[in-house]
Amino acid sequence: MRKSIIAFGAALALGGAASSVSAEEIVIATVNNGDMIIMQKLSKEFEDQTGIKLRWVVLEENTLRERLAADIATKAGQYDVISVNSYQTQLWAKMGWLTKLDDFSASYDYDDFIPATRQSLSVDGVMYGAPFYGESLITFYRKDLFEKAGITMPEKPTLDDLAGFAEKITDRENGINGICLRGKPGWGENTPLITTFVSALGGEWFDMEWKPRLTSEPWRQAMDWYLDVMKKAGPVGAATNGYNENRVLFSSGKCGMWIDATVTAGYLLDPKESQVSDTTGFAPFPVTDKNPQAAGWSGAWALAIPASVTDNAQAAKKFIEWATSKEYARLVGEREGWLLAPSGTRKSTYALPEYQNVAEPFADKVLAAISAVNPTKPTVNEVPYTGAGFIDIAEFQALGTTIGQNIAAALSGSKTAEEALQESQAYAERTMERAGYYKK
Repeated sequence: MRKSIIAFGAALALGGAASSVSAEEIVIATVNNGDMIIMQKLSKEFEDQTGIKLRWVVLEENTLRERLAADIATKAGQYDVISVNSYQTQLWAKMGWLTKLDDFSASYDYDDFIPATRQSLSVDGVMYGAPFYGESLITFYRKDLFEKAGITMPEKPTLDDLAGFAEKITDRENGINGICLRGKPGWGENTPLITTFVSALGGEWFDMEWKPRLTSEPWRQAMDWYLDVMKKAGPVGAATNGYNENRVLFSSGKCGMWIDATVTAGYLLDPKESQVSDTTGFAPFPVTDKNPQAAGWSGAWALAIPASVTDNAQAAKKFIEWATSKEYARLVGEREGWLLAPSGTRKSTYALPEYQNVAEPFADKVLAAISAVNPTKPTVNEVPYTGAGFIDIAEFQALGTTIGQNIAAALSGSKTAEEALQESQAYAERTMERAGYYKK
């Protein structure tokens, strides 16, 4: 069922002539983000070119992460191509669970990738995930609401600036929230966002002896800032809102500000996708005096192949090479609009006049945001880990999920901030002790 190859006898007799017909099928597991939905829409081009059939499994982000983790760890082999982020790529590659992607054709041009994006998907210089889009964090805001309130977005806003602005532009009677931030629990949802706020306030997850720091002053300050601004200016039910929910809220005019992934910039300027396309502005990730160089997370969504895939490996590679190529970026621009061309991946995309003409309001800001992140020094203090927004250890998935649940509980009011942090600290201590991080 997964794979059938029909070869005509005449073709075989001719040494594999062009008349042979392939009905090979590969299964692709991906997230339900806008860029991946476009990929699925345009994939008929690939099927027509190659004869390879594609079967799609499209899932919500947290669900996808859970299923992929179970599938790849058990080598179940349900999927031939998977959508993964930088954390998964680096961790799974080191464990031997992913296939190297270092043998594409010369026209693929590996050197065309933005260095930070390519590095986030490589181990020892070898790419294991092909960049579909790269991202960091940026602050989106409504210029019309700022003008109405008589305020101006600074060139480099602080957390305090944004909290004050959020209150001033909140208009509950007209359904406008001053700010939208991720509240949905998950190691890929609210946890990395809170991590970046902690870093901006001079904090970290662990000290050099791998002792958790989740009840330190920066964590308390980050939680207080987050909970306070969301209570005063955030949407109702924010604890269930992740990336996709907040994107809908902002693009429909219900949020005055939103701190989230740079990849969204093009969508918010597209009048087909956004009701606020003509009023959206872009500003850097907020800083504090404790970390003036604070930046968002560093990472990418990428396409990878589980090492357990054998029969369909070549077909899977063909698809990945097509979907992450220069030609694919141009195809998206020509078919869907240049604002939606994959961002944060290929330098050549940013050099295209067609892209520059429409992306001028945000292109430089997005590149600056991605380039500002240094995963090897994610915090002010020295730490034993790398990663901005995530930590490059196997335990982070469980840590991020549980701590994200505690943060969401505090946001919904079922726990106090102190309870959420104390429980998170205790869980992290148990996790690290059981994992053998502490010498006895």
